[in-house]
Amino acid sequence: MAVSSQAQEKWDLLKCVNYALENNITIKQRDIQAQIAQLTYKQSNLSQYPNLNFSSNLGLSTGRSIDRTTNQFTTESIFYNTFSLQSNVDVFNWFSKKNTIAGNKFEALAATASVDKLKDDIALNIAAAYLQALLAKEQVNASKVLVNQTIAQLETTRKLVEAGSLPELNQLQFESQLATDSLTLITAIGTETQSLLLIKALLNVDAGSEFDIVTPPIERVPVDPIAELQPEVVYQLAIKNLPQQRLNDFRLRAAEKFADAAKGAMYPSIGAGVNFGTNYSNSKNNREVLSLTPKNDTSWFVTGSNTPVYYSYLDPAFRFFANPYGTQLSDNFNNGIGINISVPIFNGNSARINWQKQKLNVKSLALQQDLDNMTLKQDIYKAYTDAVTALQKFNASTKAVSTAEKAYDFSQKRYNAELLNTIDLIISQNNLFRARIERLSAQYEYVFKMKVLEFYKGQGIKL
Repeated sequence: MAVSSQAQEKWDLLKCVNYALENNITIKQRDIQAQIAQLTYKQSNLSQYPNLNFSSNLGLSTGRSIDRTTNQFTTESIFYNTFSLQSNVDVFNWFSKKNTIAGNKFEALAATASVDKLKDDIALNIAAAYLQALLAKEQVNASKVLVNQTIAQLETTRKLVEAGSLPELNQLQFESQLATDSLTLITAIGTETQSLLLIKALLNVDAGSEFDIVTPPIERVPVDPIAELQPEVVYQLAIKNLPQQRLNDFRLRAAEKFADAAKGAMYPSIGAGVNFGTNYSNSKNNREVLSLTPKNDTSWFVTGSNTPVYYSYLDPAFRFFANPYGTQLSDNFNNGIGINISVPIFNGNSARINWQKQKLNVKSLALQQDLDNMTLKQDIYKAYTDAVTALQKFNASTKAVSTAEKAYDFSQKRYNAELLNTIDLIISQNNLFRARIERLSAQYEYVFKMKVLEFYKGQGIKL
């Protein structure tokens, strides 16, 4: 019962929009791209700080190789272990990295604005479909009123025919009109069903599920006065508030920063680095003196003779033992610090060409911004003209309904007095129905056009 109650709950515009924004797949994909842009900016921002990397190698060397601890050639198998800690930092690169960070920041802001634009577009589409569904429901209600009027006329005429006051032709004419009005009602119900299916499609709701919308009276929908929606005022607000204009501005500013970064890449850069390291080898041995044996040896001969000159020395005897792991790491510790300068001399002119491409991209985005602003201004002036026209149509159709109602009342009285034939009464009734439908269409068109103007102001969609 709880599930059934929830399935039959009527949706208002706010619920429809919120549901679409939470479940639309395209929005989720665009939001992921915005998160990626944010991470790119975060990573580039952290890249201005010194890096720090640790590495360690563990291995076994066989055959002729260089002992990593003695730096001597050896043919023994050596088990070795090395450790290294390195850090590097850019000292100066003509602000290339700084401008790249700024460009990535504007790209992240542009990605967020792109998500906002998509949300606004979806909200506007849902609002248009929602108003169209409301109009369809009103047309169904008007068609039901028409059918009920025709039924009432038919019942009255049937009684008069049975009493012999009117010919049977009058009854047949009303029966024919009832069939026509019923067809109009069936068509209106079909249009209503199609409009609800369209909303379901926009919301990604199962087409077979129970779904209906809240139908607030169109007269109670808040609409700003047309005097407050002058096109030039709306355009200035749109330039500041609409996501598309923010998107264009952020992309242009990002391109300018990337162009500056590309220019900096053509000049020399300075960096600094520091490293610490140590190693271990199982072939490195320590020795200890066990004994000293006195010995005499010939060192040289007296010049011009064969008389040797002897000298005495102590011949040591050693004991060799492996150097401990921890001791080697301490004894073999090394460190270094350095500054490097990178000067681009010739690289296929890629740096300069990349700078020129970035400058052209700036010009292209500036032109696109101007084009979008021009299109926006044209759309706003067109929307204002459409709103004024819709208001005039609504006022005219309201007068037409008032006139048609008076004509129908007068025709009804003449028909009841048997001074008007059935066909003329039906024509008067149909004229009234068409006038009411045209007024409904004009009223909903006016409300939607006004909502479009409010949307351009950056107020969003509200009913």
